[in-house]
Amino acid sequence: MSWSVRRLHAVDDAQVEGLADVLIDCVAGGASVSFMWPLPRERALAFWRRVAADVARGARALVIAEDAAGVCGTVQLVLEQPENQPHRAELSKMLVHRRARRQGLGAALMLAAEAAARQCDKTLLVLDTANPEAERLYERTGWTRVGVIPNFAYLPQGGLCRTTFYYRELAT
Repeated sequence: MSWSVRRLHAVDDAQVEGLADVLIDCVAGGASVSFMWPLPRERALAFWRRVAADVARGARALVIAEDAAGVCGTVQLVLEQPENQPHRAELSKMLVHRRARRQGLGAALMLAAEAAARQCDKTLLVLDTANPEAERLYERTGWTRVGVIPNFAYLPQGGLCRTTFYYRELAT
């Protein structure tokens, strides 16, 4: 293992820069994560600054992975939910830089996200993905597939893609 994983409770400028690098790399590689290609750096930075503000006010939990080159992966939990869903969080923006893939980092990020959810008293997690490799990871780590919606979003370089929804109940 050449990386470490930790939850951030505050996000500094260097971490924002590293997170922007990961986001840009993933979008360049075709990840359907709400952004189109080309993704301007300033747009990626603005996104992560908004995430940092949410982390600071407790609306999101942010987990990052770092290797010798810097930030190489991340995942978020959207903690702020409607008042009738205080037990639930949405797992969002599970991103692994292409240099760090196929090393077990995705599974480590998932475990850390689930631990953070438990710390925040969340017992139900949901997510969606347009990536078949991610689907295999989620199923291997105990997530339950709910279903597929065709033509849900655009891929970064264009063309519609399907999205698969999952949930995971956490033991308390």
